[in-house]
Amino acid sequence: MSLIDYRVAAGSDAALIRSLMRRAFAEYQNSAAPSSAMQETEASIQTAMSEGEQALIASEGDGPVGMIRYLLKEDHLYFFRLSVTPEEQGKGIAKKILQELESVALENGKHEIRCRVRQSVGRNLHLYQSVGYCVYGQEIVHKPSGINIDVVKMSKTL
Repeated sequence: MSLIDYRVAAGSDAALIRSLMRRAFAEYQNSAAPSSAMQETEASIQTAMSEGEQALIASEGDGPVGMIRYLLKEDHLYFFRLSVTPEEQGKGIAKKILQELESVALENGKHEIRCRVRQSVGRNLHLYQSVGYCVYGQEIVHKPSGINIDVVKMSKTL
């Protein structure tokens, strides 16, 4: 594996962010409660970025292999939509993106990182726990379709 380069995304990267996210989340498209990531558009991502959302894009060799979106909150960094392209999954890239995100958090004076994870996606829970995240709560997300999704809230103190 070669060196991974990271950069903070610009609003003009919305199409790339959407593409990386859709490729990574495609496996959930036919589940009973597909991820809302699949409904996001380039315009909705640009709008979110203009309102303070940020993203970190990871590239290796010839191009982008993953990304993570995040918000700098008052007392923590909150991330979501961690995405690694299907062909690069299982190579430790997600862990490296999370490690880089820790640097971003600290550079911005944040000493805690939080996320929410579907309880039914055990591999994601395991990923976050393997790099030091702990469960601090649970909630139920009520989808417009009437489906309820059990979500675990996780955090890591830096």
